[in-house]
Amino acid sequence: MSRAKSAVARKKRHKKRLKEARGYVGGRHRLYTVATESTKKALEYQYRDRRARKRNFRRLWITRINAAARREGMNYSTLMNGLKKAGVTLDRKNLADIAVGDPEAFSRIVEVAESALA
Repeated sequence: MSRAKSAVARKKRHKKRLKEARGYVGGRHRLYTVATESTKKALEYQYRDRRARKRNFRRLWITRINAAARREGMNYSTLMNGLKKAGVTLDRKNLADIAVGDPEAFSRIVEVAESALA
């Protein structure tokens, strides 16, 4: 009676992992052990960065709103406080798009915030 060998299963497992590592440079797509480590790390980074992306975009929007508000003679926190008191429910993404794409409309929004603070 011959012993059980894992050649077919091992080959399938290795092929699967090397397929996941396609596009990696050097041994990362050629060598099973290195490909395994690289793929594991890549999945960890994906998971982390899906959450970080949301934070990064919020920071970008706030920076753009602040720059546009300062052109109008107001800073970000004062603007947002004025908009909240005025009952304006624009989110930061749309407010940043307006600040970049339509400066006249943003000026009117700043006026609304100023009048709410006065």
